[in-house]
Amino acid sequence: MPTLADIGEDNLIRKLMRGVKLDGDVIAGAGDDCAVVRGSKDEHTLLKTDALVQDVHFTLETPPKLIGRKAIARVVSDFAAMGGTPRHAMITLVAPPSMEVEFLSEVYRGMRTIAKEYGINIVGGETSRGLVLMLSISMSGTVPSKRWLSRSEGKAGDVILVTGRLGGSIHGKHLKFQPRLEEGRWLSENAHPHAMMDISDGLAKDLPRLALASGTHYQVNVASLPCNPGCSFDQAWGDGEDYELLLAVNPRSVKSLLQKWREAFPKLPLTIIGKLVPPGEGRPPDFESTGWDHFALSADG
Repeated sequence: MPTLADIGEDNLIRKLMRGVKLDGDVIAGAGDDCAVVRGSKDEHTLLKTDALVQDVHFTLETPPKLIGRKAIARVVSDFAAMGGTPRHAMITLVAPPSMEVEFLSEVYRGMRTIAKEYGINIVGGETSRGLVLMLSISMSGTVPSKRWLSRSEGKAGDVILVTGRLGGSIHGKHLKFQPRLEEGRWLSENAHPHAMMDISDGLAKDLPRLALASGTHYQVNVASLPCNPGCSFDQAWGDGEDYELLLAVNPRSVKSLLQKWREAFPKLPLTIIGKLVPPGEGRPPDFESTGWDHFALSADG
């Protein structure tokens, strides 16, 4: 019998969702950064859940405020990828009975601080006991009904761009990153990307996901990858937990987009890294890094 390590995260999700039936109110389900549920004429509802697990996403040596910050920030990044706005959050806390109360108080202090920064209400949650600390964040919000973004509308010939710089999560970026919420909404309004997502598992994992969802393949110019200081192209390709935005844009609008972007966000680069191509064309860069898969044997060390 195949194991989770044999099939990997993406194939597991496809298998579990097979046969799940959705009614007409669900515009987008599993496969995008958030689910999209039909709302009013002007706005749809976005839904997202995400888990942060001890010794997978952090250790107990991690400053507790940063654990809490990361738990909320990861979900905010998914809303950014959809061009949406997070509104309300519920938190499930699982912890061993031996955990110090003050440590958890600091975790929640980190969550409250970043929730306030982004105008998010923490409206409740659940607690349970477990062997390790785990935080699960469920969040709802809104997106303009005519401007929500998905991964699946990219077209062959589209130019691929990324915000910010990539690589370096091992040096602590994954704890202190800034979700690109303002930038995501700006791109939705001004760039009208055909497809967009955030980079959480590494460009090596997430670019193929965007291309597959769009029915295309991709070609990357390795030398154009925007690396964080001290990072190699290999690390920029596969480190993961960058939480930058990855988007596919009509080539005719790129020149204008880059000019407008420089005016709106002069301190944050927006870089062309390649293009979407027809299926069967293009090939992945020849790097050792393959991105993050929760169930790969290497993920367990």
